[in-house]
Amino acid sequence: MNWITNYVRPKINSMLGRRDMPENLWIKCPETGEMIFHKELEENLWVIPTSGYHMKMPVRERLKRFFDEGKYELLPAPKVPQDPLKFRDVKRYTDRLKESRSKTGLDDSIVNATGEIDGLPVVVTAHDFSFMGGSLGMAAGEAIIDGFLKAIELNRPLVLFAASGGARMQEGILSLMQLPRTTVAVEMLKEAGLPYIVVLTNPTTGGVSASYAMLGDIHIAEPGAVIGFAGKRVIEQTIREKLPEGFQTAEYLRDHGMVDMVVPRQELKGTIARVLRMLTGQPALVDEAAPPPDVQDSEPETPAEEEKADA
Repeated sequence: MNWITNYVRPKINSMLGRRDMPENLWIKCPETGEMIFHKELEENLWVIPTSGYHMKMPVRERLKRFFDEGKYELLPAPKVPQDPLKFRDVKRYTDRLKESRSKTGLDDSIVNATGEIDGLPVVVTAHDFSFMGGSLGMAAGEAIIDGFLKAIELNRPLVLFAASGGARMQEGILSLMQLPRTTVAVEMLKEAGLPYIVVLTNPTTGGVSASYAMLGDIHIAEPGAVIGFAGKRVIEQTIREKLPEGFQTAEYLRDHGMVDMVVPRQELKGTIARVLRMLTGQPALVDEAAPPPDVQDSEPETPAEEEKADA
């Protein structure tokens, strides 16, 4: 046995050799190709600082940054049949569910939470696109309905963050049935006189955009978000015409009356809080650091001005 070859050399190579870099250490901007350090991206709410491109944001990070002091309470996930159709394509549906749950740590694509934003109690329902493209199935539909029922029970407004590719094909007609079910839940919330704010993130498409995601009292979109039912390519092939530049983007929909406002992610919390205070008839928060509007700074009067005032 040659101990130099078998022991010493591998030991030296391990000490001096090149170490593998983590795959997510640097993230590439899809628009400009710029590489950004992942810590810097996280601190900027997953928005590229130079280009303003809004990356997909993990749902737990979104909730943490949205609620006051990052404090919120998750609602339990509903229990539904896991694979009602025994569906299988290149792999079994149950295996896909296991992979997504292991990858995201979530039960399904919808998360419900309660907490406060700027001191205002709310219920938040959020999609996580990393769980099977945020698709809508029986579990997601049931979770959305639970969120609306919780808002009615607590007499709180509901804020929904939509990010989805549409209905989940592995559940067939059972997935499509979630569209009317969630629509009924929206109507129940409105009958209770509670505000419903929808935040459309990239992407919001398919059956989700054809139901509860477009039934809010106010629709707010993140910059550059793709919002629509069918894809741009499918529409062009169907009507055999070239669609306008920027078609189905948040800005295009705002300009054509489908979205109320486009708000950068850093300003979402403050904007939603102000809108909810207006809708619920509550007074706006006053910035204590700012001076009252009727108080103006003035320089002390000179002796000549004082004598003139006395006269």
